[in-house]
Amino acid sequence: MSGLRPVLVLNGPNLGRLGSREPDIYGATSYKGLVESCTTLGAELGFDVEVRETNDEGEMIRWLHEAADGSVPVVINPGAFTHYSYGMRDAAAQRTAPLIEVHISNPYAREEFRHTSVVAAVATGTVAGFGIGSYRLALRALAEELTG
Repeated sequence: MSGLRPVLVLNGPNLGRLGSREPDIYGATSYKGLVESCTTLGAELGFDVEVRETNDEGEMIRWLHEAADGSVPVVINPGAFTHYSYGMRDAAAQRTAPLIEVHISNPYAREEFRHTSVVAAVATGTVAGFGIGSYRLALRALAEELTG
């Protein structure tokens, strides 16, 4: 047992394609780079970070149930699920630990359909628009939330 607090970093559709997917919007960091960044900073903050990615809405919902059942904090980038997945939103609402929504780009600076997040109202907070740094900011915010 590591003594580090478990944290899930959950990623929705297409985020496994980071580095090759629209680098002008999502940057050049690969998904592997995202995982390394989150696990490294997480360890510095006292977290055992597990990063997951899915294109399946049902799988995301199951992961949120798992987190709620285990009181595991979550950093989540729902991807496209952000804008329409009420099932995911309802699973996130069952949280028993902080849940921070993240976005690499600033959704409000993009297409109008991206301006609505069904998750934001049930999240502890949202970090958006700082590239991969949004995840680092979210992990730091999570550490503050858990110790503050």
